[in-house]
Amino acid sequence: MAADTSTPVTACDLPSRLLRRRDVAELAGLCLRTIERMDLEGQGPRQTRIGRSVRYHPADVAEWLRARRRSTSDPGQAANA
Repeated sequence: MAADTSTPVTACDLPSRLLRRRDVAELAGLCLRTIERMDLEGQGPRQTRIGRSVRYHPADVAEWLRARRRSTSDPGQAANA
């Protein structure tokens, strides 16, 4: 299920529990493998390791999503392409 990208996600919109990779993938509208790859490349949200498990704080996920938000009318992005 793809996330609704019409409104920004805030920490208040997210659950108070730690999130799993599949939760982050669903919130971002990405497949699980993409989140795994982004984590390996240092591009994913800040993570917490608990044993062999990876978990994410909801506030970190909201910050990560906000940081990647781009306007489609942003001339700076098109000029660099």
